[in-house]
Amino acid sequence: MLKTTSCGSLRSEDAGRSVTLAGWVHRRRDHGSLIFIDIRDRDGLTQVVFNPEVAPDAHAVAESFRGEWVIRVTGEVQARPQGTENTGMSTGDIEVIAAEADVLNESLTPPFYINEETDVDELLRMRYRYLDLRRSSMRDTMILRHKVVKFMRDFLDERGFLEIETPILIKSTPEGARDYLVPSRQYPGSFYALPQSPQQLKQLLMVAGVEKYFQIARCFRDEDLRTNRQPEFTQLDLEMSFVEEEDILSLTEQLYTEMIETLTPEKKLTKPFPRLTYREAMDKYGSDKPDLRYGMELEDLSDFARKSDFRVFTSAVQNGGVVKGFAAPGLASYSRRQTDALIQFARDRGATGLVTIALQGEPGSLEELTEDNIRSAASRFLSVEQVREIGERTNAAIGDMILIVAGPEKTTNLVLGELRHELGQRLELADPDEIKFAFVVDFPLFEHDEEREAWDAVHHAFTSPKPGYEQYIESDPGKVLANCYDLVGNGEELGSGSIRVHNRALQERIFKVLGYDEEQVEERFGQLVHAFEYGAPPHGGIAPGIDRLIMMLANRDNIRDVIAFPKTQNGTDPLFGAPGKVDVAQLDELGLKLDFAKS
Repeated sequence: MLKTTSCGSLRSEDAGRSVTLAGWVHRRRDHGSLIFIDIRDRDGLTQVVFNPEVAPDAHAVAESFRGEWVIRVTGEVQARPQGTENTGMSTGDIEVIAAEADVLNESLTPPFYINEETDVDELLRMRYRYLDLRRSSMRDTMILRHKVVKFMRDFLDERGFLEIETPILIKSTPEGARDYLVPSRQYPGSFYALPQSPQQLKQLLMVAGVEKYFQIARCFRDEDLRTNRQPEFTQLDLEMSFVEEEDILSLTEQLYTEMIETLTPEKKLTKPFPRLTYREAMDKYGSDKPDLRYGMELEDLSDFARKSDFRVFTSAVQNGGVVKGFAAPGLASYSRRQTDALIQFARDRGATGLVTIALQGEPGSLEELTEDNIRSAASRFLSVEQVREIGERTNAAIGDMILIVAGPEKTTNLVLGELRHELGQRLELADPDEIKFAFVVDFPLFEHDEEREAWDAVHHAFTSPKPGYEQYIESDPGKVLANCYDLVGNGEELGSGSIRVHNRALQERIFKVLGYDEEQVEERFGQLVHAFEYGAPPHGGIAPGIDRLIMMLANRDNIRDVIAFPKTQNGTDPLFGAPGKVDVAQLDELGLKLDFAKS
């Protein structure tokens, strides 16, 4: 090799050793006759000293060095003179006295600093991703990602799992999002699809007797992007036979606990992971992926509202809705403009309004509350005693603001859940080094689409109902609870799973509720339902997302910062210019003709 050791590995015990280093010029300092170069590779930095009295030829070469040039240096490791050690570098106790040096490649001036962690326009970073990945924060994130995936593989291998690859080119099947389609040249008019997940394939592996399968699976979904979503993503796909829900949850918890304690021991991990029912999560937090690092739990005030004189409250309850709220700490100091912005935030998410009650004054007990402390548009409808009761029920104190929404339960939970999450971030209530996982269980199996007047699967069509709920599949689909679960952490959904249907008759009953006739079932799911007739074992699994996990472990708030070559939020790739046009000849080969006429 062109080097004998890495730039981040040398220590004081290596003094006197002759080494050859190769890497990039990280920083150059010219101190008169002496030239100091920090040479960088993936493992770190080493300071190299070029002394014209020791090695004049090497010194002459070093005079030409510039940032990001690729160089090679041979020299002797020495302890740094006392008082010149650099505690900010792992190699800060030593330096290499250069004897030989040469340039392996020159570099243009980069479009942004690589040796400094400065803010750089994201589009520029992505256009020059090969330079961005040289920066220490991105390098460390890629190393962490590698270690996480390796830990997963080793953990599951030790427990008898087989890693099996499944096809990338499959048939388009309904999974909840749009497929990316790939036209077939050999079969004009027919298309492959990129998998949204290997769902049916892993179930077929269970029918095949694999029993314990996993895969670091690439998945593709043509959906609108967000800071935590990409068109292509990576998940740990895991499936087991002869298991129940608790088996999968326990395995997942053990994997994540051991992984985090091993790879990121500085994280504060709460264990064991709590189990919340879907109903509990929505009632307390207004979200099925709550951030449990802070309080601000939602309180149902409907019984109070029913006996109040405030028509906003009473009419909501009379119309079958609810009145719910929570207290935000320290928000009583918000200005009128800031409060109006919160009201608009609620309206933008479907609420007819937001009742705000600011409990102004020095922080203190609600017993000290007077009319002068209350600032609210609803204060003329609520007595001090009533405000005090609301405050006690929402765990408010003087100095806080109580936020209340009245309306349909689904909308009310959604609005308050998003408002809670927004204020949790705005008020910095969560410790970024703390991780609070939870499993959310007992989701509904079906949800009703009012516009289409049809039933949809909450998780997916292959999820089994909880024992005892099969009887309601046809008569009352909304009553059926699903044998499914989500892994959530710090306000993110990190993975979903379920105990699957493994019986054809039950699967066809579920398909019928979802609106599939016999012909559609045969066309879209024939391979699976036929397999169920050949001794399919009970089975289930989970598929945690790796990208979102790395976001959390690396304290990143953007999924693009944990993927080597991501797409922008608009789904484009600035580095390769994708998506791009193709030659007409390629389209002709595929029997395709583009028509952009608007219907």
